[in-house]
Amino acid sequence: MADRSSDPQALQREIERSRQELARTIDELADRVNPSNVAHRGVERLKEEAEQVRRTVDTAIRVPDENGEPGPINPRIVMAGVGVVVGLTVLGMMRRRARRRR
Repeated sequence: MADRSSDPQALQREIERSRQELARTIDELADRVNPSNVAHRGVERLKEEAEQVRRTVDTAIRVPDENGEPGPINPRIVMAGVGVVVGLTVLGMMRRRARRRR
């Protein structure tokens, strides 16, 4: 059996395999950093997170029926949410007015 380092054909095959692996690695890296692919992955991640938030909120604001399934929306939670939004809006308006007076 010939030594790999002294067999020119074996060296040539090894070099060609290394080139192919390097080309595949470069293609994978280029695909990973392609702006449209990065944006697509970001959008998909946001959609997944938004769906998870929607399910969590849906579970929190609905009164479970006798089967444990989500039923109608709990009006107390809706009113609390509306109160928070109104309160934050009023607070923001007050801060804006205070800044204008300075």
